[in-house]
Amino acid sequence: MSPLKVKRVPFQNFDEAANTILHMMAGLLEINTLFIAKNDKQSNEITKAINKKETLVQPGDTLPFEQTFCKISVDHGNEVIYIPDITQHELTKDLQVTHNLKSGSFIGIPIYTGDGENYGTICGLDTTPFRIREEHVDLFETMSSLLSYVLELDDAQRQIQNLSVPIVPLAEGIAILPVIGNITRTRVEQIVEVALTRSQELGLDYLIVDLSGITQMNQSVADSLLKITKLLNLLGVRPILTGLRPETALQTNQLGIDLKKVMVEANLERALAKVGFMLEKK
Repeated sequence: MSPLKVKRVPFQNFDEAANTILHMMAGLLEINTLFIAKNDKQSNEITKAINKKETLVQPGDTLPFEQTFCKISVDHGNEVIYIPDITQHELTKDLQVTHNLKSGSFIGIPIYTGDGENYGTICGLDTTPFRIREEHVDLFETMSSLLSYVLELDDAQRQIQNLSVPIVPLAEGIAILPVIGNITRTRVEQIVEVALTRSQELGLDYLIVDLSGITQMNQSVADSLLKITKLLNLLGVRPILTGLRPETALQTNQLGIDLKKVMVEANLERALAKVGFMLEKK
């Protein structure tokens, strides 16, 4: 007999991991609905759901946290809670969601972030009562741990991105983004995401994009710069390019890149002077 071939699919983020895990569990468990919910202690939102026959929950469904099975799971702690009959159990029999379902079973376990805070839950739900074996409990515990680990990796990746795309506030409404090193498609996406997010968070009027760390200008880099400046303008943030080296400026001209609509200054001092600020030596 030939060996079993297992196709490895790398997770790019929590969203992909959650989708894969739910589909895998759906194939192993005879439970109508499996879902992942996220909560902020005020509301509980279904982010992922698989319904086999009867649609019990859908992504986007939101309820007050206090009125959900998920709260019961979170309160139970870092262990699986299994309720064979939601209409009879002391914790669930009086909930509105139980009255809506009329019958069934529930199983759930919390998902935690890297710092130990609750993210939400991974749960199973069915209007037809189901029985849970020890291996099913192990499955929920393992998948909860895996999703918690992916959340931790996502957080670490965001921190790395922020370090590789540092936006430094200089004064109220003004910050600088030094662009250093090679510009790849992935790096451009990171720069755009961080630039737009941080510009809104800081309430920027101007973002100075310093290019002195770029030694070579090609079509990809030039297109990326134009994309960043256009998106910033759409947010009402005025981009200012500084540090463009003579050889880089010549390459830009040879590529036919039009920077007439973009504010360009030789250095940071001139850029700040342009918007009404001066650097003084003490």
